Amino acid sequence: MTEHEWPPLSPMKTGPFGRCPRCGEGHLFDGFLKIAPSCEVCGLDYSFADPADGPAFFVMMFACVPCVILALWLEVSFQAPVWVHLVTTLPFGLLTCIPPLRPLKGWLVASQFFFKAEEGRLVTKDNPA
Repeated sequence: MTEHEWPPLSPMKTGPFGRCPRCGEGHLFDGFLKIAPSCEVCGLDYSFADPADGPAFFVMMFACVPCVILALWLEVSFQAPVWVHLVTTLPFGLLTCIPPLRPLKGWLVASQFFFKAEEGRLVTKDNPA
């Protein structure tokens, strides 16, 4: 295999682990959620990566909603004081919201690379698709 041939790697095998979507060896992140400028192994420029609010949306839908339901259930069922919410709901919210952000962001960036996602363009008579 030459230096410029890279086998396609599944976004599920690279992204959640913070690995380069092209070579699978380099690091995708430069910090907790900051994407590195490029891969230190293969040199892939990560400027294509723009997951925007995708990770936050998925976390809100699948983690924050159950957390709010828990808080409402505690309040309606037991009329829990504020300290009970601080001891139960707050840690539950933090533990279900923060840890999945990095794997989700890595998966979305790796999916953008794998599926060659790019900005949409309008189709016109002068510029057919």
